[in-house]
Amino acid sequence: MNFYEPISGLIERIARALERLGPQPIDAPDFGAGDAFVWQADSEAFLPVRDINRLPLDLLKGIDRQRDTLLHNTKRFARGLPANNALLWGARGMGKSSLVKAVHGEVSGLKLVEIHRGGYFLSAAPPGASP
Repeated sequence: MNFYEPISGLIERIARALERLGPQPIDAPDFGAGDAFVWQADSEAFLPVRDINRLPLDLLKGIDRQRDTLLHNTKRFARGLPANNALLWGARGMGKSSLVKAVHGEVSGLKLVEIHRGGYFLSAAPPGASP
């Protein structure tokens, strides 16, 4: 240690060293890269989906009331008008994702994000550390 160095210079060097050791800032996602994204929790990144596997809305049968309610609500949300949150529930394979993707195809200006089960926790902790 150099006793002639001003304390402010020493603190500045320590701060730079700590910044090099810390996690790098996460780049802002490029939501212009597509209309749909998949959240990757391990890399904390949104990956664009090039081809959205969706059905036309009129091919979904037997859910007319739910379809119309979700479509109307989503259109209101896209226009910046008051809208309700939507909770779709049911067993696997009942068409929840198909309905959401079909409605997304009918409403322009919205981004669709898929988050896999267990991939919703955002953490500043390093990989392998307990949050």
